[in-house]
Amino acid sequence: MILHTFTLTLGSTRPIHGSAHELRGFFATKFNEYTELHQHNADKFIYRYPVVQYKMIGNVPTVVGINEGAEVLKQIFDEYQEIRLGENTYQIVERGISLKDEEFGISDKIHSYEFATPWLALNQENYRKFYTLKGKRERDEFMRKILTGNILSMAKSLNYDVPGQIKCDAQVHFRKDRLKDVSVMVFTGKFQANFLIPDLLGIGKSVSRGFGAVRQLKGEYGGDSACSSSLTHGDRT
Repeated sequence: MILHTFTLTLGSTRPIHGSAHELRGFFATKFNEYTELHQHNADKFIYRYPVVQYKMIGNVPTVVGINEGAEVLKQIFDEYQEIRLGENTYQIVERGISLKDEEFGISDKIHSYEFATPWLALNQENYRKFYTLKGKRERDEFMRKILTGNILSMAKSLNYDVPGQIKCDAQVHFRKDRLKDVSVMVFTGKFQANFLIPDLLGIGKSVSRGFGAVRQLKGEYGGDSACSSSLTHGDRT
């Protein structure tokens, strides 16, 4: 399957400090008529994989559009001269644009990825279940299923019918983070899968707000394990 992607990066006259959530808020407010930018239709939330996703990659505001989301970004990417993130306003003096047709889906090769932004893998129910599991093996198996489920969910929402078994392996660390002033568990690190995912697409929860953005690591692969994972907390192994 081919996905059409449009990636926009923004540069200012000074270093930009802000969150992906604030970046999303700027575009959603300024261009409210485009539901692809904010996933709301009137007062109702649109439950689907976001076709426009907002990231802060190394303090660089980055917006990724997929298919119809890419078409929207083409129309509005230069219709503003400044952005407001929180209490700060930044003049935009540089726009980086990348428009691609990229392969997405099951692959006959194993591809290695890193999380460019933390992966928000667990909902509240799974968060509680994770802590009830005893031992590394049970937690590894649990997170393996979560990773596979996240990829399947993304594929389904993008109207891709996965024709075979997803194989994966992961080396991730978990830590606490905050989302809307709520404590959450996030994961960082790497994973491998027999699945092609374009750079900076998100997996997991809250991908429109910057979580779970992946980036392919060229020249690395993870073998042919059916699916396993290795979890650490902080500096523990």
